Amino acid sequence: MTEPKSAGLDRILTLELVRVTERAAVAAARWRGRGDEKAADQAAVDALRRELNNLAIAGTVVIGEGERDEAPMLYIGEEVGNGHGPRVDIALDPLEGTTICAKNLPNSLAVVAIAEGGSLLHAPDVYMDKIAVGPGYPEGVVDLDRSPTENIAAIAAAKGVRVEEVTACILDRPRHAKLIEEVRATGAAVRLIGDGDVAGVIDVTDPDTTGIDIYLGVGGAPEGVLAAAALCCTGGQMQGRLVTQSESQKARALRMGVTDFDKKYTHHEMVRGEVLFAATGVTDGNMLNGVRFARDGRITTETLVMRSSKGTIRFIKATHRELEKFAAES
Repeated sequence: MTEPKSAGLDRILTLELVRVTERAAVAAARWRGRGDEKAADQAAVDALRRELNNLAIAGTVVIGEGERDEAPMLYIGEEVGNGHGPRVDIALDPLEGTTICAKNLPNSLAVVAIAEGGSLLHAPDVYMDKIAVGPGYPEGVVDLDRSPTENIAAIAAAKGVRVEEVTACILDRPRHAKLIEEVRATGAAVRLIGDGDVAGVIDVTDPDTTGIDIYLGVGGAPEGVLAAAALCCTGGQMQGRLVTQSESQKARALRMGVTDFDKKYTHHEMVRGEVLFAATGVTDGNMLNGVRFARDGRITTETLVMRSSKGTIRFIKATHRELEKFAAES
């Protein structure tokens, strides 16, 4: 690795990152609806890794497919890139929503975030209790330590609408039964999602398009860091607290440097400094369409790419005609 820690991320990396998530999304999309989660995930992993290694970065995977003994590639601690560029942390989910892709359901994504070296929370593969809202609200409008009822009322008041006009996104899990019941008791609506809580959090960044005002509930901690990267780019707010359910999970967290299991992290504590974020749709979703394969061989992708330093948000719809670049994924 030849470069010291960068004073900032080159904006050229923004578009390079789009190419990375596009490749992973196309690779996974070839397995849409085929019922094989492992094959879809492996295809996305292989494609993402190939493209990351083409980037002019000295990257370290901080949020990946698992620890080294659990993942054949893109494991936590793996070095990626060609080594001739800035030192960066990488958070990734080559196929967010493997079950979604296998069943061809909405909101499966290929997701990558790149931040300056040493700036991403090393979140272990445990659960995280999360709350998130989009931009335009006063700081602290919601809080993980308040009840769902209080948070729903606060969002309604800040938005200037009745509680009945608020919609909360929650993972459809038995552990959320009481949460769902309480939210509905306020009069607010609930949109349940089967998987893909990175997409669920991202949806709060544009409630006019998605209809989602607030995200609540317990999901994966690694996905929490990825979602925090998106929130840092949009001006939204997010809080998270790790949830460990066994001594082995606590031991894993300790190995990754976590010592305070009661700490409430803000999105700025999960992602410190400048960050780039890209997500390409694998299946159709609330904000992005999935990959399209045309009869003449053309491939169309839609990607959301954001840069925190400028607050720039781009939606990139690309039609790919030089299909040789996808040949290794077919």
